[in-house]
Amino acid sequence: MSTIKTHIIIAGGGTGGHIFPAVAIAQGLEKRLGSNLELLFVGAKGRMEMEKVPALGYKIEGLEVAGFQRSFSTKNLILPFKIIKSIFQAFRIIRNFKPKLAVGVGGYASGPMLFVAAICGVPIVIQEQNSYPGITNKILSRWAKRIFVAYDGLDVFFDKEKIQFFGNPIRKDIAGILPSKESASRFFKLNSNKKTILIIGGSLGARTLNQSVEPFLKQIEEQNYQLIWQTGKLYFDAIQNRVGDKTDNGIITTEFLMRMDMAYAAADIIISRAGALSISELCIIGKPVIFVPSPNVSEDHQTKNAMALVDKNAAILVKDGEAKEKLLPIAFDLLKNETSMVNLSAQISKLAKPTASEDIVNGIISLIK
Repeated sequence: MSTIKTHIIIAGGGTGGHIFPAVAIAQGLEKRLGSNLELLFVGAKGRMEMEKVPALGYKIEGLEVAGFQRSFSTKNLILPFKIIKSIFQAFRIIRNFKPKLAVGVGGYASGPMLFVAAICGVPIVIQEQNSYPGITNKILSRWAKRIFVAYDGLDVFFDKEKIQFFGNPIRKDIAGILPSKESASRFFKLNSNKKTILIIGGSLGARTLNQSVEPFLKQIEEQNYQLIWQTGKLYFDAIQNRVGDKTDNGIITTEFLMRMDMAYAAADIIISRAGALSISELCIIGKPVIFVPSPNVSEDHQTKNAMALVDKNAAILVKDGEAKEKLLPIAFDLLKNETSMVNLSAQISKLAKPTASEDIVNGIISLIK
């Protein structure tokens, strides 16, 4: 006896900040619907989702869509043609796949795919990760049945009746119980009795964070602190050539952290960019955080993300332009102030949304039913 499957599209990508929530939603849907579910991801050709999503075992189709270049570029001249082509591709996907619902997580592909789904009568929902939504989600919101958000105050941009404040879905290994500081320190060959700084700038790295920490390596050693330093792929080789191997001095330099759960567990304080997904993870982790928002993002949304926590005394913010002089001294001061560390931990933990994935999946399934 054959079972009629529920077909759902998840559209978007471009960065890990869009892809990881998409995958978390997919995993939650699989857990609830099992073999009755047929999932299809839709991404933008040439973007990272076209590689990452199939590697996780999911089917994906690519649209020709691309983003508008903010600086002058001849690529902008062919952009209208790419958008038109992507709309025709989205119509073909709808016709062939026949989805019951489409989920948009942001990114280039989300716009044309959800627009076409909506005009074809397919219910659409949006998962907005940031405290300040991008223009695509603002436009799509008029057709959305539900808008799942991670920050309060978004009724300024979206219909209040459609908003559900669930938080951002995060990776399963982070949402669970972290290892102990002792076992995490052993994993990195560090001393669990010493205070440890964790610096994370994303998979490609963050130049400002790297430039801010390198001049202070000697002070980190002299003050008997330890460092787990994710340099990012773009900067690792050059930093290794300049700095050398300082593992014996408690300084771990790595291109990429495969075991973020271990890194979070080993850390006493964390220095990070302020991407929406990173913030959601750090609220779950519940450790003192210093944010250095990237200035190279649309609408300066990382600063807005960080300020949503800073205004609640749940984090410290250092401006990108001031980080080289101020970031590590502020970190040293924080490590010496146990009261501030405890207060920051308590406040950021209050903002955690550990059931975000389950809540979003429940919201999606309620629409299908």
